[in-house]
Amino acid sequence: MPVPTAEKMWLNGRIVPYAECQLHAFSGVVKYGAAVFEGMRGYWNAERGEMYVFRLAEHLERLRFGMRVMRLDPPFEAEYMANGLLEMIRANALRENVHLRMIAYLDGDDELAATGPVGLVCGAVPRPRGKAVSEGVHVAVASYARLSDNAMPPRVKATGNYINSRAAELEAKRNGYQGVLMLTDRGKVSEGSGACFFMVRNGALHTPDTSSDILESITRATVIELAREAGIAVHERTIDRHEVHAADEAFWCGTGYEIQPILSLDRIAIGDGKPGGITRALQRSYFDVVEGRGNTHAEWRTPVWAGS
Repeated sequence: MPVPTAEKMWLNGRIVPYAECQLHAFSGVVKYGAAVFEGMRGYWNAERGEMYVFRLAEHLERLRFGMRVMRLDPPFEAEYMANGLLEMIRANALRENVHLRMIAYLDGDDELAATGPVGLVCGAVPRPRGKAVSEGVHVAVASYARLSDNAMPPRVKATGNYINSRAAELEAKRNGYQGVLMLTDRGKVSEGSGACFFMVRNGALHTPDTSSDILESITRATVIELAREAGIAVHERTIDRHEVHAADEAFWCGTGYEIQPILSLDRIAIGDGKPGGITRALQRSYFDVVEGRGNTHAEWRTPVWAGS
């Protein structure tokens, strides 16, 4: 059952009730899917009485990059977007883990090549940790190829891109799986419907490189840095479909997914079919950082309530 969005949202510079956060049915975002978005996380640390937004600056810069690539003019300033997001969290008095959503969209009733006016909205969805993080998931290879860079910009979180991901995920769920692994149009491993892919072989991490039509994920970059700090080798490279069956462990990572163990692919167990030791170690490191347990990578956490 979906978790409802928090009662108050931020729309074009002001706080509005959820029910009044509206746009026209003939706006460019509805007619053409002309929008880019970011998913972020806010983590509540009860011991410190603080919520931390994880890697806020990096997410906002990626949103600005997406606006430039999708010709949404002009890109909003990062400070304006950050202030709006923090204002929305405080207006809802949120003191729990939340998934934060920000969308820059083509507003107004105009033709296909319009580049403005551009609207900006953000909201929060309270989201406790899902059982997939602790228990893992069973996934399938999609019959749908991941969209290619020559067709759409996979590095951009454009709303239209996710029609491709949605089709693949619905197919997997119809067939009894909990997730889906997408391949490039060249038949190489790309990513999941909403998360990046990692596998473990011989004690090292392997992940598709940025030319494998992946989103240049901020969570992926975080995992790579934490792994290398722990002395785990990381290889960014092309991965063949059937090589995944030879992996000792595998997992997804993404803002929404966090870090989820992958137990099997196409009903063939990965390793012993259980969450692996390296996956569990990276989960612990990741959650310590995002939740603010200790001072490691404090620069990645933006406090919501300090000084408010």
